[in-house]
Amino acid sequence: MTAQQTRDLPMSGVRVLDLATFIAAPFCASILGEFGAEVIKIEQPDTGDPWRRYGTPSARPDSSLAWLTEARNKKSLTLNLRSPEGADILRRLVAESDVVCENFRPGTLERWGLGYDALAEINPALVMLRVSGYGQTGPYRDRPGFARIAHAFGGLTHLAGMPGGPPVTPGSTSLGDYMTGLYGAIGVLMALRQRDRDGKGQYVDIALYEPVFRVLDELAPAFAAAGTVRGREGIGTANACPHGHFECGDGRWVAIACTSDKMFARLAQAMERPELATEDAFGRVQSRLARRDEVDRLVGDWTRSMPRSAVIDRCLAAEVPIGPINDIEEIFADPQYAARDNLLKLVEETVGEVVIPGVVPKLSRTPGRVRTLGPALGSATDDVLGELLGYSASEIAALKQRGVV
Repeated sequence: MTAQQTRDLPMSGVRVLDLATFIAAPFCASILGEFGAEVIKIEQPDTGDPWRRYGTPSARPDSSLAWLTEARNKKSLTLNLRSPEGADILRRLVAESDVVCENFRPGTLERWGLGYDALAEINPALVMLRVSGYGQTGPYRDRPGFARIAHAFGGLTHLAGMPGGPPVTPGSTSLGDYMTGLYGAIGVLMALRQRDRDGKGQYVDIALYEPVFRVLDELAPAFAAAGTVRGREGIGTANACPHGHFECGDGRWVAIACTSDKMFARLAQAMERPELATEDAFGRVQSRLARRDEVDRLVGDWTRSMPRSAVIDRCLAAEVPIGPINDIEEIFADPQYAARDNLLKLVEETVGEVVIPGVVPKLSRTPGRVRTLGPALGSATDDVLGELLGYSASEIAALKQRGVV
């Protein structure tokens, strides 16, 4: 990508310091980087972000495939923030930056003299994203947190699994991290928008469990109004029927969503059983919910009578919402993913070709781009210190010798 192309992106001119580890706050920085922000990833000398060693190893010793994917578009600067010299270098960087992303335990940066108040004295326009397990306030603020804990505490894990069975992992152990990164990006963008108006920065405080709790539709009002405690619903849902997963004749599965009587009538037509949608049968949602097992059995018997491709074709012809339950091999072969550039192929000098998820969302005039995969540890240290802060080669060498960078 040329310098002009980078300048044309909506976040160009914004410099982000990514102090965080693993996924949540770094994912926010990655999103900003996809749309033109300069992201400087600050890592501990020698070891770097533990995410480098998470998941499947790559041909580059310090970089897992997870790192190459999620540290996209970032520059790696090694810096020991616990040392006075390292903290001083960070302060100098803050003076030249717009956003800081961090996910230390609340109070950690303050103990190092690097909390928001201290950094805002250096740069009053600074926006800081602060991600932690339980937020900067409240009785649990000092507890450690990971996405799995956030799923549990936020109420999602209780809903995942089959009725009467144990709660299970809701799809991905990292889901809460990614959700928090998304909400973090929204918060940072709103804070930058406000800064455009009054010139003042602020910090964005987000707990890992809060995005998880936020997306649980009517759980809170339903409990407050009627004391309803929703439990595990398995492959269906309590509020609609048939609305779940159904096995087909070739052993593959589909998701079918009938959220209204009209949708069920269309499904009945696709099944060549229009009588199922009459008022005397299952034409009203109350009737279907009252006899859920029978309805799901009828639909399941039909889907198992033919291959998945035939089930999908019949439902689509009747305008019934349906989709295949894809594994990753099927995703790679799907033309919709190809048409939307949902899978990007990049070549890394050491590793070779790497396929990563594409940029979301898509902007019509200034779409985001992936310029580089996750960087080698410390690969931008000399450039950042020398070009941005004006350190000489001998000064940088001395900092390396003392373990500051």
